[in-house]
Amino acid sequence: QVQLVESGGGLVQAGDSLRLSCAASGGIDSTDAMGWFRQTAGKEREFVAAIGWTDRDTYYADSVKGRFTISRDNAKNTVYLQMHSLKPEDTAVYYCAGTGYWSKIARTRASEYRAWGQGTQVTVSS
Repeated sequence: QVQLVESGGGLVQAGDSLRLSCAASGGIDSTDAMGWFRQTAGKEREFVAAIGWTDRDTYYADSVKGRFTISRDNAKNTVYLQMHSLKPEDTAVYYCAGTGYWSKIARTRASEYRAWGQGTQVTVSS
């Protein structure tokens, strides 16, 4: 059974940093592309960052470019999202996703992902 478990969310102040982790198991492996998406109440889930099965291919939403970094540790089957200079508009539930198939390139559309985590809340106060 595919399982993605996010951790690392919390309440921080504007300008602070957080690192989210996503541990994958059960069918999501190191050759899958992985991504982070976020969602706020009443809005559609939006793309944040993605990484291909190596870390050579990464892609970021314009809103987080230069502040967030996605990385992966294939030995641990874990993906990270390092977030710096957090803003109140970054407040959302953050979801980890895995394609479930081999992908060298980063994938930016939610429809390209077959597996999703349960989400972790990130709240940034002003």
